[in-house]
Amino acid sequence: MLVNIGYGNVVNMDRVVSIVRADAAPIKRMIQVAKDENLAIDGTCGRKTKCILVMDSGHVVLSALLPETIENRVLENPMTERSQLDE
Repeated sequence: MLVNIGYGNVVNMDRVVSIVRADAAPIKRMIQVAKDENLAIDGTCGRKTKCILVMDSGHVVLSALLPETIENRVLENPMTERSQLDE
């Protein structure tokens, strides 16, 4: 399921391991390591990074939206209900 993470960028939520706030020091280090290893995908369009999405491939996607906003978009997506019913 694709979900908008801000400014026209979308992520396949089936591949997301976690969504965390970007304001803690360990997360900032994780972002820097991902940038150094070319594993960071910047979806902020020049705005402040408020959360990161850690992917199952090891990539880190930066978003300017709060984790709660992305969570709400996942929950509001009509495909979410169908996939949960299938399980």
